[in-house]
Parts: sequence; structure tokens; C-alpha cells
Amino acid sequence: MVKKNIILNVVGFILIMEGFFMLLGIPFSLYFDDNDIGILLVSGLGTSLIGLLLFLITKNKDDDIRKREGYIIVSISWIVMSAFGAIPFVLHGSIPSYTDAFFETMSGFTTTGASILNDIESLPHGLLFWRSITQWLGGMGMIVLSLAILPILGIGGMQLFVAEVPGPTKDKLHPRVRETAMRLWGIYVLFTLLETLLLIIGGMTFFDAICHSFTTMATGGFSTKQSSIAFYQSPFIHYVIIVFMFIAGTNFALLYHVLHGKIGNLKDNDEFKFYTFIVLFWTIVISATLYFANYGGVEISFRDSLFQVVSIITTTGFVTADYEVWGTFLLLIFFLLLFSGSCAGSTGGSIKVVRHYLLLKNSLLELRRLIHPRAIIPVRFNKHSVSQDIVSNILAFFLFYMFIFILGSIIMSLLGMDFLSAIGSVATSLGNVGPAIGSVGPTDNFANVPTIGKWVLSFLMLMGRLELFTILVIFSPAFWKS
Repeated sequence: MVKKNIILNVVGFILIMEGFFMLLGIPFSLYFDDNDIGILLVSGLGTSLIGLLLFLITKNKDDDIRKREGYIIVSISWIVMSAFGAIPFVLHGSIPSYTDAFFETMSGFTTTGASILNDIESLPHGLLFWRSITQWLGGMGMIVLSLAILPILGIGGMQLFVAEVPGPTKDKLHPRVRETAMRLWGIYVLFTLLETLLLIIGGMTFFDAICHSFTTMATGGFSTKQSSIAFYQSPFIHYVIIVFMFIAGTNFALLYHVLHGKIGNLKDNDEFKFYTFIVLFWTIVISATLYFANYGGVEISFRDSLFQVVSIITTTGFVTADYEVWGTFLLLIFFLLLFSGSCAGSTGGSIKVVRHYLLLKNSLLELRRLIHPRAIIPVRFNKHSVSQDIVSNILAFFLFYMFIFILGSIIMSLLGMDFLSAIGSVATSLGNVGPAIGSVGPTDNFANVPTIGKWVLSFLMLMGRLELFTILVIFSPAFWKS
């Protein structure tokens, strides 16, 4: 029997927090004398009050969160957050269609960065700040943030942590989940502040710097400028964002150990080495291709290549150049990179480097097993044997991922999208990347996607952010059996 009270209790607490974060845009509205103060005030207070009501009427709850409640809480929370998060845009009129507003907000919370806006600069600063902070909250996860407080309220959190944190393994930095959540958010805040400072030094205003830091560390990709980072012609700004996108794509547990002096962990970590290799390899291939195609000098060819490669692999989605005009060969590479992803335990999306690494290694070892059928040849990762259960989980994830991609592409094609746009929109939504190919490429947006298509893509964004299984398990008949 599903414990409805505890589900509503946690969702209520999430809404209280969401309403509070909506109100944080008001100081910017006051400073820039914008017309969205009342909208943010009504939306923020209304969201928090509804959350408080839910929280209070369900406070006499059973505090035992089982796996079943954990999956339901996480799935419902993300949908409810997006549903309420869309309200300020609709009330203000900057996104009058609720479908578009929900799509934009789901894109924010899932750190996808796919937008329907054709004139981002016309939005008031308070709403722009809210739009950016949805990605920052979604990057590390509102549930993970709540876990730093929830144990005080008597609610267990391990099941929530497992259901929300991306990656095939969940690295705990402390035996207590609350302490792990606090450490993860501490690192997140530290790098966000550091990037903000460097972007200000590079010439950005404080407002633009904090908004871009939010969306960089979240690997989200929302910008305060319609032309994204291409608006800024500063190489310094480009390289700062490249560095922090790369950091955000690194396992935060690994970053924690590095910050505590264990730098040797980087060279001993198979996933990080593979992640670095992929970035450097494709950067060299693409920059060399651009240079010999007379794209520009060595530096600009390297910088634009590195920026786009890191942005796509980490699923951030910022752009400084239109890779669709670089030729079919490079366009194919960028399409394939939509399926890469960065490290597990990072804020990046897509399949994740560790899954590719283990699948590749298991496939190569399978050749040896054919030659030596009686030999026990385990897959090794970071000098440890990987259990067959994890390998099977990764194989299942990969098959589900590709099946959903194919099914989604068929649906988008049936809705009238051309082939490239259909596969591009599904790949980028499921991978939480942002820009893709076709009519949803780096210089376009999702405004012209059919209404039903936006709801389909919103669902795919949610599935991608919660690593498929959290959503798929709810649709399993076995899940609902007592």
C-alpha cells in the first residue's frame, strides 16, 4: 500500500522551498525597475502557501520512506515543480501559453536548456533570474537540497537520494545521507561563486555572471542572451566557461576528494581519464578539420571546437558558433556526442561516460571469453571488479535509452517534424543537452515544435534527468503490487 501522506508531505515541503526561490528574483526586479515584482511575489507566496498547507495537513505521517514512495516522490516532485514554476511566465505574459511555459520550466529544472523564447533579452530581470535558478536547483537536485533539511523533520532520505542522483552508482561522501547532501551542495555553491567572480573580472555584469554561473554549474545552458555565449566576444569568458563546464561534468564525489588534497584520485579514476580523453580527442579532430577548411587561425579553431565539444558532452548546451554550417562530417560527430554525456555523479545528462566505458570494456573482454570459455574474466573499473549486476543494469539502460529514442523520433515524425529535426529534438531532450540539429539546432529554438510534441519532449526531459528507471519503474505492474 502506497503511503500517500508521506508523499504529499515531502511534495509540500518541496513547494515551500520552490516558492522561496521564486522570491529571490525580486531584488533584481527592484534594482532594474522591472514590472514583474508583483508576479514573482504572488507566484512565490502562492506556491509556498499551497506547499505549507500540504505539509501541515499531512504532518502526522509514517516517516518510513520505502523504495516505492521514494520513486513516486521524486517523479511527482519534478512534475509539480515544473507545473508551479511555469506560473510566473504565464501571469506576466512573457510566455502566455501554459504549454510553452511548462516546456521552458521543465527544460530548466531538468537542465536541458531547450527554449521556446525568441527574444530572451525582453524578459524582465526577475523572471530571467528565476529561469536561471531553475537550472541551478535542478542541476544538483531539489530533492538532494531538501535532504540537508528533511532529516530534521524526521523523514528518511536514502531512497530519495538513490532515485534522484544520476549515474549507475551513488557515491556517498558520508555514512549519513544528510551529510553527503550538504557536502555536494557545498562544492556546488563554491564553484558557482568562483565562476561568478571570474566572469565579472572578464567583463560580465554581476547579473549576467551569476545567471551564467547558475546554468554552467548545472550544465543547463540557459543564457540571458538570445545568441547564448556567442554574444560575448571575450576569449577569457569563453575559456572560463569551458573550464567550469568541464568541472561540472566531473563526478562531484571525485571533486570533493580533490579539494581535500587527494589530487592523485584524478589519475587513478578510469572514468575521469576516459572523459578527458573523449573531450581532447574530438576537440583535436574538429579543430584540425576547421583549420584546414580555412575556418580561421589555430586559436579560434581550437577555442570554438573545444567550447562546442565540452558544451555538448557535458550536456550544457551553450554555443559560441553554429556547428551546423561546419559540414556534414562534423555535424554527424556532434549528433553522436548528444549520446555521450559526462561523468556519473555530475550535473550532466545523457548516457554517461562510465556506461560507455564499461560497455566497451565488457565487449572487448567478451572476445577473450570466446577464446577462453572457462576463464573468469571480470570487468575492472578503478582496479576493482564490476559485478555482473551492474553490467546487466548498464546493458538494460542502454537498450531502454535507444528504444525510447527511436520511439520518440517516430512520434515526433508523425507530428510533422522532418527527419533531422525529429531525431535531433528527441536526442537532445532525452540527453538533457539543449541544442541539436535541424530546426532545433544551435541557432534555432523549439518555438515551432507542435503543441503535443512539446509535451512529449517535456516527458523525455524528465525521463532523461531521472535516468529512465525512476520513471519506467512506476509504469511496471510489479511496482504497484503489494
